[in-house]
Amino acid sequence: MLSHHASRTIRILLIIISIILTFSTQAQDRYQLEKVVEVSRHGVRPPTESNTTALESGTARQWPQWVTRDGELTGHGYAATVLKGRYEGEYYRQQHLFASGCPVEQQIYVLASPLQRTRATAQAYMDGMFPGCGIATHAVEDEKHDPLFHGDKMGIGTLDPERAKAEVLKAMGGDVDSAYQRLQPSIELLQQAVCAADKPCPVFDKPWALKQDKDGSTSISGLNTLANMSEVFLLEYSENLPLAQVAFGHVRNTQDLTPLMAPMTAKYDVTNDVPYIAQRGGSLLMQQIAQALAQGTSAKQDTTQGEPPAVPYLLYVAHDTNIAYLRTLLQFHWQLPGDTADNIPPAGSLVFERWHDITTQQRFLRIYFQTQSLDQIRSLTPLGEQQPLLKEEFTSQGCQQTEQGTLCPFDTTLESMRESIDSSALAPVHYAL
Repeated sequence: MLSHHASRTIRILLIIISIILTFSTQAQDRYQLEKVVEVSRHGVRPPTESNTTALESGTARQWPQWVTRDGELTGHGYAATVLKGRYEGEYYRQQHLFASGCPVEQQIYVLASPLQRTRATAQAYMDGMFPGCGIATHAVEDEKHDPLFHGDKMGIGTLDPERAKAEVLKAMGGDVDSAYQRLQPSIELLQQAVCAADKPCPVFDKPWALKQDKDGSTSISGLNTLANMSEVFLLEYSENLPLAQVAFGHVRNTQDLTPLMAPMTAKYDVTNDVPYIAQRGGSLLMQQIAQALAQGTSAKQDTTQGEPPAVPYLLYVAHDTNIAYLRTLLQFHWQLPGDTADNIPPAGSLVFERWHDITTQQRFLRIYFQTQSLDQIRSLTPLGEQQPLLKEEFTSQGCQQTEQGTLCPFDTTLESMRESIDSSALAPVHYAL
């Protein structure tokens, strides 16, 4: 039998615990998740047909054969995205964005780029978040009718050739040779991985050159092929190909892979991450995201280019190029464990959350990039508390750390997003219902 003193002590401890739990619950309930806009890259795919041709002619050797058609989402990529979708769905249910069971049409809208790899990734997300619910996803018929994700195919946001060239050269350090020299150690590592002993490997013998199309789009011949090699190694590893086939047996783990990724990072540095190029290519998607976040608030409404469906969860499934543009416009950079700076792995996503403080009636934006690690993708690791997604949060002046993450002032953050938009690079967007 407990003494009176011991019983009294236990009662006091229980009261203290109850108070702590009450305050913790109140803190969690203070912030309510109202809206989510997520922009995801597609999942794991083989190289595209043009990539394979360039790689094999550039190295004079055959590259690993995939069982999936060139450029299409693989079964492994589908399964990995289902796992990510399941994890995200649980998070959104915990935050009361969704109830258990299947959502109604007014709660969710999914728009994918029209390519197979993006449409299939969108379906994988829905199969993970809402298994058995048969959630509809949407896409236009082809790239030439897709202003949001392939505006360049429609003449939207075309570049001024001279300005584009000047900005790319500036990003390269003044000239193509400067960029080549800086990357030389990484090029040598790549050469050791892909070139067969005592065999020709012509891509490493050709000088780099800046090339432009009539629409001003700019690329660096030589660097493009090396960057494709880097990305294919990442995809081979993510696909769980036998290690003997990943980078021709030169990659045993992500520590081996990371140094070989430098050419891909360099390509982004001098193309998609150039502010002028990102603004021309990413303004329309940024405008639609900003309007989606403004819906249902007192913020200025901009429906001049059409309006996304007013749903709590809006998912765009697109390409790493689209996310790179948005990242540059936001001036948001990330460095996730075991990965290269600003990398966008398969099914990695940029997330915009709108939160409401029910105590002060203020609203906030939480912006972050999240992804599975390459090992989680390779191993199809179920995600949960012990195996969470990798995540890095956007922060800026006025943002605050809370139990819900980094919350930034809604009005000023939304205004900053809108100020990054080039109004001459916009076009109407239509959402099929």
